[in-house]
Amino acid sequence: MKRYIIFIMAFLLVIAPYKTGATIKGYDMVAKSGKDDITIYAKKIDDLYYDFKIDFKGRIASRPFWMNVINPTYAPQIYYEDINKDEKKELIIILTKGYGTGALDEEVYVFEIDSNRFGELLVDNPLAVVLKNAKTRLTPTEGEISIGNKQYVVDISPVGIKPENVFKDIYFGGIIKYEVENNHLIARLAAQVSPAHFIGEVIITYGYREKMYQAKSVDFQPYK
Repeated sequence: MKRYIIFIMAFLLVIAPYKTGATIKGYDMVAKSGKDDITIYAKKIDDLYYDFKIDFKGRIASRPFWMNVINPTYAPQIYYEDINKDEKKELIIILTKGYGTGALDEEVYVFEIDSNRFGELLVDNPLAVVLKNAKTRLTPTEGEISIGNKQYVVDISPVGIKPENVFKDIYFGGIIKYEVENNHLIARLAAQVSPAHFIGEVIITYGYREKMYQAKSVDFQPYK
């Protein structure tokens, strides 16, 4: 019995470092979900990672045209959750293509994985969703957003924006952020009224319909 225990401990000491230290030659590890055994690798050029490889529980999928900034604050995000209510988990990866003062550009990829395929599912473009669903109006004193039968009016006069700096209309696209919350895929797009001022964000909650992720609900939340 004692010899058996010593053998098992020696075996674990040999195998465990190999598993945790597994790499892909020529690639950097850029993100990892240890609890789900998912690792993302990429190559580096200047300020970007490119030529991605996804190690999903030992299966490798290549995405050569993906890009992500190298700043570790904006490392790729990995989620493995059931976001379409089919009792099977989907792999969701969020990348950051660019960031800066008042700017954030993220994109999302969703995969349905089974024993036969590593299938990527379409996600409706959030900017297109906003343009289809929101009507906007902007003056030097207020911004107005209408979505469905809901209307939001935000007073921007207390902010003290110079009239010449106010945009002709509310702009979306400067900040696009994704997240997975309560098993839902969500996109947040900031509503911008001048180069330095945002009045709130449109929140898109996605649902799975017609073999793709489409907007299930679209709402506006003013900033306090």
